[in-house]
Amino acid sequence: MSKELMVYVGTYTLPILFGTGEVLVGKGEGIYVYRMDQNSGALEFSSKIAGVANPSYLSFDPKHHSLYAVNELKNFEGKPTGAVSAFSVNSETGGLKFLNRKPTMGTDPCYVTVDKTSRYVLVANFMSGSVCVLPIREDGSLEDASDLIQHHGSSVNPKRQEEPHAHACVLDKANRYVLVPDLGIDKVMIYKFDSNLGRLEPNDEPWFQVRAGAGPRHLAFHPNGRYAYLINELNSTLTVFSYNENNGTLKEVQTVSTMPEDFAGANTGADVKVHPSGRFVYASNRGLNDIVIYAINEGTGKLTYIGRRSTQGKTPRNFAIDPTGRFLLAANQDTDTIVTFRIDQQTGELLLSGHLTKAPTPVCIKMIPL
Repeated sequence: MSKELMVYVGTYTLPILFGTGEVLVGKGEGIYVYRMDQNSGALEFSSKIAGVANPSYLSFDPKHHSLYAVNELKNFEGKPTGAVSAFSVNSETGGLKFLNRKPTMGTDPCYVTVDKTSRYVLVANFMSGSVCVLPIREDGSLEDASDLIQHHGSSVNPKRQEEPHAHACVLDKANRYVLVPDLGIDKVMIYKFDSNLGRLEPNDEPWFQVRAGAGPRHLAFHPNGRYAYLINELNSTLTVFSYNENNGTLKEVQTVSTMPEDFAGANTGADVKVHPSGRFVYASNRGLNDIVIYAINEGTGKLTYIGRRSTQGKTPRNFAIDPTGRFLLAANQDTDTIVTFRIDQQTGELLLSGHLTKAPTPVCIKMIPL
């Protein structure tokens, strides 16, 4: 067990206009860094790096030397684009040092990931519906974009699906394919990834069409790489896929609701995570304000409902599971709290640890050992 587990929290710092038409006034100042007690799950504030505009999603390189944060903006340096910021990570304190910032060639970037060679950052631009690739220099800073892919189309929801809205970009285990859930066109776009040139090329089967009006949002792979789990924002469902890593194709296995049958209120699905053991899947609901828990059949990837747990706050946009699989931290965007749950390793159920951390407009949580 490492001596430290560091927790990084991205926040909204400025007013943000969502696709729903809702305006949220961010209360954060930037990226906040906490130490986690690995026995109790309690968080202790360590540091923050202020002046980072709307760092609403974070990602580390595989060796945790650098952190990358989207700047979820509609304008950057006088142009209609958001940006992505690069930071170095202090190996002793976990503190962050700003390196540089580059435009993402599209508006409202909402998701960032680093490829497994640590040579490229990939970003999903939500409002403009595009995917951007940026090379990483040796010191962790970013170069100008090496590729940009623009999505096209629409779907059945007149308010939310009038145009493309890329919401995530997820690399497969082999670093060969990138899967991009696009909420606006009800497709998971699939690209071949050239890790030498930093380029994306449409796959031979270039997308998977989900159900009309589903609104695909985030996707998580099973540790074995053979299954993928897609949270659909607009119809609050979770779709299970088998994944062929040889040709980058998806096949639907099952779709389940993330909601109880008797819930009649408004809800949107938000995030999905697979437990490091590969035995459980967790998904968050905004509206019902809970996390729903499923067991995974490791032979088929199918899900069986276990239960659900309130996040003790409003709008759990994002949550994270620590690398050991013992704790789950949920970020309640609209009540400015992070709640810690202990995960039952046998049943997958979530048990309140008793620790609630105040954090301003928390919208992304990432954890690394130090």
